Amino acid sequence: MNRPAFLKKMAGLSVLVFSGCQVDRKNQEKLLATAGDGELSGEAKKSMSALRKELSAAWQRSETMTMVNIEQMPAEHFTFKYTPEAMSFGEQWRHCVIYTCGQLAGRTGLNNPYKDVKLPVQMTKDHVISEMKNLYAFVRKSITELSDEKLCSNCDFAGDTIPIWRLFYAMENHIIHHRGQCIVYLRLKGIKPKGYYGW
Repeated sequence: MNRPAFLKKMAGLSVLVFSGCQVDRKNQEKLLATAGDGELSGEAKKSMSALRKELSAAWQRSETMTMVNIEQMPAEHFTFKYTPEAMSFGEQWRHCVIYTCGQLAGRTGLNNPYKDVKLPVQMTKDHVISEMKNLYAFVRKSITELSDEKLCSNCDFAGDTIPIWRLFYAMENHIIHHRGQCIVYLRLKGIKPKGYYGW
């Protein structure tokens, strides 16, 4: 299901879930309780299942495109910076790992896998690949393990209040930003980035 179709379905067929994403916790708990024993109605559960599939598909595509980008850069250029003030190619990905896990854990209550881990500023290619795989595994686990209630609960982000499920898209958008920068790094090293399709 594509994103516009999903959102239309969520708005039109699952008022309970959609409303839960827009109300405060007290009202959300009341809405969930009206479905019986604090559980969502059948239609709402279907919508939440579709949401999890949508998030998983988006992040799977993100991982595929990210790993293509990382794999293309030769190991000796992971410390490359186009200016002294910029992050190196490897630092771009280190930042993505720390930021994404920190934001998701901090706003969902999940344990941050990097809470007590100090990643070196400059990492080898193999180390970057390993940490990026850990990042995507953490995201997959989060999508699977967060409760329906938590996915629809609100959090503060970038001066706004958004549901947690939208936070996942915001975090992927952040990775897209840095992946775009890294495409320029590849070109500056004379490497033609591999093309890819899809979002």
